Amino acid sequence: MQGIAGKALALIIDHWASAIIVVVLAYLAKNRYHNGLNKYPGPFLASITNWWRFYDVYKRRPDITHRRLHEQYGGVVRLGPNTLSFSDPKALKTIYGLNKGFVKSEFYVVQQSVVKGHSLASLFSTTDNDFHAQFRRCVNSAFAMSQLVQYEPFVDNTTKLFLTQTDKLFAKNPEGCDFTRWLQFYAFDVIGEITYSNRHGFIEKNEDIDGIVAYLTWLFLYVAPIGQIPILDRLFLKNPIYLKLSQYGFIDSTFPVAKFARARMAERLPDITEGKGPILPTKAQKRPTVDLLSKFMAAKEARPEFMTDTLVQTMAVSMAFAGSETTAISLSAVFYFLLRNPEALKSLRKEIDEAAKSGLFSDYETGLVTWHESQKLPYLDASVKEAFRLHPAPGLPMERVVPPAGTEIAGRFVPGGTIVGCSAWVMHHNKDVFGEDTDAFRPERWLVDEALVAAAGKEGGPAVRAREEQRIKEMNGMMLQFGMGSRTCIGKNISLLEIYKVVPSLLRRFEIDFLDPKQEWELVNAWFVKQNNFWTTFELRDLVQPDVPASE
Repeated sequence: MQGIAGKALALIIDHWASAIIVVVLAYLAKNRYHNGLNKYPGPFLASITNWWRFYDVYKRRPDITHRRLHEQYGGVVRLGPNTLSFSDPKALKTIYGLNKGFVKSEFYVVQQSVVKGHSLASLFSTTDNDFHAQFRRCVNSAFAMSQLVQYEPFVDNTTKLFLTQTDKLFAKNPEGCDFTRWLQFYAFDVIGEITYSNRHGFIEKNEDIDGIVAYLTWLFLYVAPIGQIPILDRLFLKNPIYLKLSQYGFIDSTFPVAKFARARMAERLPDITEGKGPILPTKAQKRPTVDLLSKFMAAKEARPEFMTDTLVQTMAVSMAFAGSETTAISLSAVFYFLLRNPEALKSLRKEIDEAAKSGLFSDYETGLVTWHESQKLPYLDASVKEAFRLHPAPGLPMERVVPPAGTEIAGRFVPGGTIVGCSAWVMHHNKDVFGEDTDAFRPERWLVDEALVAAAGKEGGPAVRAREEQRIKEMNGMMLQFGMGSRTCIGKNISLLEIYKVVPSLLRRFEIDFLDPKQEWELVNAWFVKQNNFWTTFELRDLVQPDVPASE
């Protein structure tokens, strides 16, 4: 036996190059036919190695690739040896529906923050559904729509400063404004005030405080491609040796955003250590304002067996980590598409000005619009939704892992362990749902076509209106800018609060235009699809005042 083994070893040594080639080919063949996924169409290289999608994402426009592949191959495309992308709307409820047993893939683990050598599994990045469910129950009430009234004063403080600084820094400034960057500064400071009652200082100083924005830009450029082959993260940011050195204090691996969150938490601790009583409100002691950090700490008091100091800090970090980036991207999209479509901008400004004349707004000095007031502006709502549709913040499929027993997705049985997902950039261009002109910015698609209703007359009008409302309902059901199902972004309502307040407030206060109308923006898909080269000019406009009745 030893003689046979020895001869085999000698044969391999003599023909080592051929042996390596055979092993590699066998490995690629195994990938190609893995779990019978070879029956699904897609690029050949994608079927044999994840390096294909690594390279595609590294080029920073995988959204274009995904749309092209689905147009070419249909409702299911194989993006990797164990990865399928779905564009069939029927797949949404199966993959992202409640209690379906799907878990997030290892792509999300790559996005976990590092503090003192430890990865922090957040609501967004955890792959454990049970942990997520418990964690979400602890903090869910803090993000309910009913809580917006508590946070609006925080948003108002920052928005008023934002309007003032926009006037001071950019009104009639011939150099223009890097609008995406300026909106990200706004989003960061809003989330800082809501979370910690403390702005980061981006707007006051008009600079990247502590390099946080630059760091997040780099981090997402890292996360997007590395997340296609998650094991690579163990060689780089989450290298065990690197993390151990950090734990022992030899190096500092803490993310800049996490440092800011820790500093804000430390500011609260003296209230306890100096014997000034509890930080959080009790039945006998009410605080006049309660920010998110206080609510996270209150959750710790309510469930100390689960909600640890680490999880409080994780929530505080998460708020800035994703919330500012996605909100700024969405705000940029709203303004860019409005400026590129003057008729839409004209319609929205007309709606806002007529609302001002009617006395809808409570503030006629700064131009600030309240959340309640914004909800009475249907064309504003349509414009925001259309920007969400045309430019959703997430630019990659939202990956989930099929339960071990396998399941049927959109009429196709998919084996357990397969990574599946849907891309918002693909779904939001479904012509069967959104119409033939999916590449056009047309807010009217989100409104009932009153001309159709009128043309149908009194008898047919109600039926036509019902069909229009059903059409809009179906469109809403396809929107993925905040995710879907139990893992929907928990900060969705806060992001909407910011967007629906600052868009009409800016349009009341300023005339906004491109610095160079010929300059197209540049899109960088680094998981979140960020915009560059979006430069604008501002000119202060007189606030439209309410009409005074003739009798007065």
